[in-house]
Amino acid sequence: MTGIILDGILMLLLVVALGYGVRLEKKLSVLRAGQQAFASAVTELNMAAGRAEAALASLRASGQETDLLHDRIIKAREVKAQLEALIARGGTPALAPVQPDRIKTPTVVTAAASVEDERALRMAALADRIHGMAPGAARARAPVPGGNNVAAILGALTANQSAKQNINRARRSLDEDLFAA
Repeated sequence: MTGIILDGILMLLLVVALGYGVRLEKKLSVLRAGQQAFASAVTELNMAAGRAEAALASLRASGQETDLLHDRIIKAREVKAQLEALIARGGTPALAPVQPDRIKTPTVVTAAASVEDERALRMAALADRIHGMAPGAARARAPVPGGNNVAAILGALTANQSAKQNINRARRSLDEDLFAA
């Protein structure tokens, strides 16, 4: 009889151990599922950190480009002020001043070149007329007062014209440099 009682207690303990093992297996499967979810969350977090790093690098590059563009704008404004001062010293400008918020297109540059060519032709015609007024030129009229100053006037006009042409070439070059990049 003690053998049967001991066998019964052993069977009862085995059933309890079996129940405990099933319960433990359920907890372990839940733990494994949680571990897999955690691993996928870590992977997603790692990918998000990589995207954030790429976005920061892009933002830094954009900031550097913005700084470069800002420096170019400041330099362009300084050159514009210098050109306006040179034009003011040299007389009336050949072209209307460029608005800072407008970008020149190639058609505007072409139109500016044709205006400059037309102006150069008018200046050449004026120089020819002044040469015709020079002393020693054959004329049927009476001498013009101040006729001795013709060479000085002609020199001033040609110097003024060449200075304006240099300024306009510099302006076109600056426009091409600024808006090419």
